[in-house]
Amino acid sequence: MRLESAAPSAGRPGLGDAERACAELARREAKNFYWGFIALPRDQRHAIYALYGFARQVDDEVDGPNGRGEAGLAEQRRRLRACLAGDRGDPVTMVLGQAVERHGIPAAELEALIDGVEMDLRLRRYETWADLESYCRLVASMVGRMCVRIFGFRDADALERADQLGLALQLINVLRDVAEDAAMDRLYLPADELRRFGLTEAEVLAGTPGPGWEPFVQFQAERARSYLRSGLEVCEYIPSTSGKCVRTMAGIYRRILDRIEADPRRPLRERISLSTPAKLRVALTSWR
Repeated sequence: MRLESAAPSAGRPGLGDAERACAELARREAKNFYWGFIALPRDQRHAIYALYGFARQVDDEVDGPNGRGEAGLAEQRRRLRACLAGDRGDPVTMVLGQAVERHGIPAAELEALIDGVEMDLRLRRYETWADLESYCRLVASMVGRMCVRIFGFRDADALERADQLGLALQLINVLRDVAEDAAMDRLYLPADELRRFGLTEAEVLAGTPGPGWEPFVQFQAERARSYLRSGLEVCEYIPSTSGKCVRTMAGIYRRILDRIEADPRRPLRERISLSTPAKLRVALTSWR
């Protein structure tokens, strides 16, 4: 029986209520991505809201104030498998389950997302970019791939471009969140590259890196921009309406990166963000 034709059981939301709950979660939590989401057609928009909601709930098991760590991730795996088997008892899994069926999202990609978040329980340092890249591909590129499946695409190259875009956005997150991560004793910067620029882990965690910090940040920013250029080519393979979503999200992150490059030490003090009017300007430019 198709989900939309099923009457809600006692205590469970109907599909319309579930969609509204997912939309509200995304509006409240997806401070940057939401501006891209709203450019999508209704079906795609609700599918993306549910995907974001699931990813947010998984991440909160590790980083949220009420996170349960390993036990919480094990519960999220159980919940995901129940959803894929047709048991969808909450708003996010109701809408996500429909999206999986409608857009052919592989279960392996959803499981890989949980694998990536689980890495945060056991890894707090990364020796090389290759090590960090593997993490970024799980927590960000997999989401990009699933988004492209929701958008619809004309060529399998779209999935590779989605991988590149995910790497770009996650690396920008890493540069933006240095102070926030350091407060949790996490350092998502390649240790061998820090040493190359004469920097130590202790200095970065304390927020007092030496003069090599500026060229180190520029090196990472150039890497992010390279991935961003390649990743944005995904717009050539997806519908134009979906391209507006991608360009909006990438545009917001590009401007965050601009601010990091303008003041490389600012992320050591605070988390950089754009104002609502600035995000709106990006969105309007992307939509035009």
